[in-house]
Amino acid sequence: MNVPLLDVNAQNHPIANELRDAFDSVLESGRFIMGAEVEQFEAEMADYLGAGHAIGVSSGTDAILLALMALGIEAGDEVICPSFTFFATAGCIARLGATPVFCDCHPDTFNMDFESAGECVTEKTKAIIPVHLFGQSVDMDVCMAFASKHGLRVVEDTAQSLGARFHGKACGTIGELGTYSFFPSKNLGGLGDGGLVVTNDDGLADIAAKLRNHGMHPRYYHQMVGGNFRLDALQAALLRVKFKHYSSYVQHRQENAAYYSEKLGDCEGVLLPSEQHGYEHIWNQFTLRVMHGRRDELKNHLLESGIGCEIYYPVPMHKQECFSHLSAVNRTSLQTTDQLAEEVLSIPVYPELTRDQQDQVVSAIQSFLS
Repeated sequence: MNVPLLDVNAQNHPIANELRDAFDSVLESGRFIMGAEVEQFEAEMADYLGAGHAIGVSSGTDAILLALMALGIEAGDEVICPSFTFFATAGCIARLGATPVFCDCHPDTFNMDFESAGECVTEKTKAIIPVHLFGQSVDMDVCMAFASKHGLRVVEDTAQSLGARFHGKACGTIGELGTYSFFPSKNLGGLGDGGLVVTNDDGLADIAAKLRNHGMHPRYYHQMVGGNFRLDALQAALLRVKFKHYSSYVQHRQENAAYYSEKLGDCEGVLLPSEQHGYEHIWNQFTLRVMHGRRDELKNHLLESGIGCEIYYPVPMHKQECFSHLSAVNRTSLQTTDQLAEEVLSIPVYPELTRDQQDQVVSAIQSFLS
């Protein structure tokens, strides 16, 4: 029995009729860009997250880009972000002509290390992007105190953590702006690209909404230069269908993660991901640290056993070729990031995973380590 890293059909096929009905509704409406479906989806997301404003956009990457644009980040500015993250976090900073300055992360949570971030601050630093990696919140009390001390704006990269919470507060709603992704592999995965920007600041919401549509308001009058970051009505409609089931998706991921923790807790040679007290982890990934330089061996063993797995992320941002010119602004040790890039391995944790499939994963890992 093969066990894929992710099986989107196992999630989408049981609700195929609901998805088809949503498609037919949009088809009949003739409104394919923005419109009522997007507005209703935004209202549902704002209510779920407890945010003042939710703005649907074309992708998680565009959400970060739009958030930075709304804050006025531009050439000459510096923005601190972790090196251990997906490329979009740093890439969006660079696209605006600003400089991403990379900080290290914690070895247990994989999230931003603010002592390291403190070594990155200069007079050019304008913002910081904490990344709620793999489904668990950054310590946002520390983050907001850090930002206040240094006069920085905060954009939360919540691409992997929709509904994760920090002491009851939804990730993405604590900083000035929060960004989300609905890429098909995310916990709330669309049938294509999609994203969201949230904020409690009325002024930033107004700017972001205009920038999303070429800086236009009213029609054909442009106060600023924006982009085409609009969310398609079809994606909004399909996401609204899936959102009805979202609580169960999260619950099953949490149950699957707990099962792995129970079954693999005594294994020597791997470190399991930790869940911090008072945080609600939603487990976009279940990421092991494989010790003694055996990560690639375990990956090959799992693949040969028909078990999907992946390395998130093999090349940290400070070692990407396109950022090689930034070595001079690497102001802090990135030792933990480099170590994680050599050790991490994510195993299947998606909601539809069966206990038999999980037992197969557990057995394969145990046999490798024995």
